[in-house]
Amino acid sequence: MSQAIAPGAKISIDNLGRELDVSQTPIREALSRLEAQGLVVKAHRGGYNATAQLDLERFDNLRELRMLLEPVTAHKAALRITESQLNELKLIAQKMRSKTARSGYGEFARLDQQFHDFIAQTSGNVLIAETLSKLHSHMHLFRLFHHQQATSESIAEHDVLIEALSVHDPERAEAAMRIHIERAFQRFSLFFAGEAIK
Repeated sequence: MSQAIAPGAKISIDNLGRELDVSQTPIREALSRLEAQGLVVKAHRGGYNATAQLDLERFDNLRELRMLLEPVTAHKAALRITESQLNELKLIAQKMRSKTARSGYGEFARLDQQFHDFIAQTSGNVLIAETLSKLHSHMHLFRLFHHQQATSESIAEHDVLIEALSVHDPERAEAAMRIHIERAFQRFSLFFAGEAIK
């Protein structure tokens, strides 16, 4: 998630073992877990590569899938969220406000994933929460690579979503999430300006 290994780069199990001062077994186990999350891929002749950066087609597929799933989680979360859960979500949002381009976008992206994952978990649908957790990993790899500063727009959109959740209004929460996802993808789509989906 930190981009210490560039997208598409070869991952040397030997080098990682030396760097971390561990045997190859835990390295292989960790890479196997990362492969299950789609963050690394097995190379043809053994070894692993970091997953390549999102292209336009996969970016659009990701947008469509998140638009199908995340508004549903917001709707369900609005019906189920407790006061203590709401306070925890507000704390995550507050931490995001304190992150600037100077402090590094990596931490903002981690908190943003935590924010979205928390709402998904609060929805009570474990399968959707697990699926979204994997999708967010891909989205944040994209963000870390192309967008190195936190946007006030994203924070403001989160505030609207929190307000809907705090009054337990599922329709408002669903609409707020839908708008947030659409606007987020519009911001990131500037990278693909001039490209066409195949």
